[in-house]
Amino acid sequence: MDSVAALHWARREHDVAAAVSFDYGAKHNDREIPFAVEHAALIGARHEIVKLDFVNRLFDSALLQSGGEIPEGHYEAENMRQTVVPFRNAIMLSVACGFAESIGAAGLVIAAHGGDHAIYPDCREDFMRAMGDAMRLGTYAGVKLLRPFIAMTKGGIAAEGARLGVDFSRTWSCYKGGAVHCGKCGTCVERREAFALAGLVDPTVYAANDALPERPMGNANPR
Repeated sequence: MDSVAALHWARREHDVAAAVSFDYGAKHNDREIPFAVEHAALIGARHEIVKLDFVNRLFDSALLQSGGEIPEGHYEAENMRQTVVPFRNAIMLSVACGFAESIGAAGLVIAAHGGDHAIYPDCREDFMRAMGDAMRLGTYAGVKLLRPFIAMTKGGIAAEGARLGVDFSRTWSCYKGGAVHCGKCGTCVERREAFALAGLVDPTVYAANDALPERPMGNANPR
């Protein structure tokens, strides 16, 4: 949801030179990437798939094919740390930054958002600010890092995507990567909650539609 909404936001606000997807061995890559291809084609943008095979081989995360089972529950629950891929955004942003400068792009858009802050350290604004400085200082073009959703909730992204005309039925969230969204993993819970908070009809087919788990008490989005 996030990256597709960011792509359509970028088309409204900027000239989009290209879109990049990373195939790094995540359980849901095969479900997620075809939708990225579809939306890039929809706006007439070049789309590149970058393989990062070493991540699945060397890194420890339940998100990866080499990892354990995807945890279920609220997306801010402690067990969701199992889905963190160490330093993933730094690696991907580094590759994308080099690509951006190579094709003459002045900036790079990432869809990290407020709901990511509790669990994923490489989605927080302190990291993004530091990474943006590194990109700007490490390129002749001074490539900028744009993070339009960094303070936004997932519900806010759903609402913004709806305003942009995004067909969210043509997006993928579930970390398990099955035939349909499981409805129980952290990203499915976050997706279901987002549509409810935005007051939008959820177009997603879920294997389970149990009551949404409560947000963990005392989770104050650590910095």
